[in-house]
Amino acid sequence: VYARRVATLGISHERTILTGSNLVASLNDLKLWGEAIPLARDQLLPAARRSLGPDHNVTLGLYHGLSNNLRLNPKSTRDDLLEAETILQDVVERRRRVFGPAHPDTRRC
Repeated sequence: VYARRVATLGISHERTILTGSNLVASLNDLKLWGEAIPLARDQLLPAARRSLGPDHNVTLGLYHGLSNNLRLNPKSTRDDLLEAETILQDVVERRRRVFGPAHPDTRRC
């Protein structure tokens, strides 16, 4: 589905990014961090930042997912875990600022 969206709508379309985000979540559930992390970091996040903006809920969700992937990957290094923590702190701060502390996505962080 993701490849088809990229081909028809382009990488920067919101529906493509959402589909890619779902793919990253599925790869995470399957413990395929070696595929999930580069997809999120190298393809989806640059497209989301560029087309949706850094404070868009989808972009923040991708960052949150990347943080989870880095944290849950048993092959993560100390640097990976520090990156995960830094990303999550940034996501919490942005969500509080944009959506408020009571928003469900803010609280879920």
